[in-house]
Amino acid sequence: MAARRRTDDTRPAAVEGAPEAIEGVGAGAAGGAADAGPGPLASVLRPVRAGNGFEETLEQVLQLLRLGLVPPGDRLPAERELAQHLGVSRVTLREVLKVLQDQGMVESRRGRYGGTFVLPRATAPGSGDELRRRIAAVDVEDTLRFREVLETGAAGLCADGLAADGADRLRAALEATQGARLEDYRRQDTLLHLTLAELSGSRSLAAQYASVRATLNELLDCIPLLVRNLEHSQQQHAAVVEAVLDRDAEAAREMMREHCAGTAALLRGFLS
Repeated sequence: MAARRRTDDTRPAAVEGAPEAIEGVGAGAAGGAADAGPGPLASVLRPVRAGNGFEETLEQVLQLLRLGLVPPGDRLPAERELAQHLGVSRVTLREVLKVLQDQGMVESRRGRYGGTFVLPRATAPGSGDELRRRIAAVDVEDTLRFREVLETGAAGLCADGLAADGADRLRAALEATQGARLEDYRRQDTLLHLTLAELSGSRSLAAQYASVRATLNELLDCIPLLVRNLEHSQQQHAAVVEAVLDRDAEAAREMMREHCAGTAALLRGFLS
């Protein structure tokens, strides 16, 4: 069986010498302190789990902004401090901050009093009536849990008994996602997951998954397509397919569970 390795760049959180709280939180351009002290912020930020470093870092920073612990106009903690508390590399943190900047949620300023500053929430993506309508109509947590149960089950069943023509279909579906244009990616991604559900051998599972995937896509359409996340998803897709083709049911379930957790982290970050 081909060896697999994790695709994230998370690292264990520092134990010795780690600060008990993040200093400099909410310091504005003039260096003033914000109302939100370091205690509440330190309780929100926690080391991310291995497997989905980018997605879970994004989820936590978005939660930080939505809770208002760093008010609009104030500065986020220094990259070094944020990276240390989250247990990720500064490269990953910078990718997350770049996404937030592209979405109009923060801005980067240079100079003596520079840093990453929070913009008014009105500029955040998905703040319209349509997003609120979709969230109100869906039990997001229930959808995410049910999706994980179905997806991990399908991956394990496929690995336990995949026919020869099924292997060809799975490879073709994976290849289609890898060559998809950005605007067509979500459709190809959906087709890959539906193929796994169909190849599980359970019609009931496939039907239930088609239903939950339709609901999931309604939510995914409310958040931006992030290139870094898509690249990570592609690596996870390849690992799931590899495990299925190797007839390694345990690895297939574990990689699919990790993949679902990444999607859940993104949705919780943007939709909560």
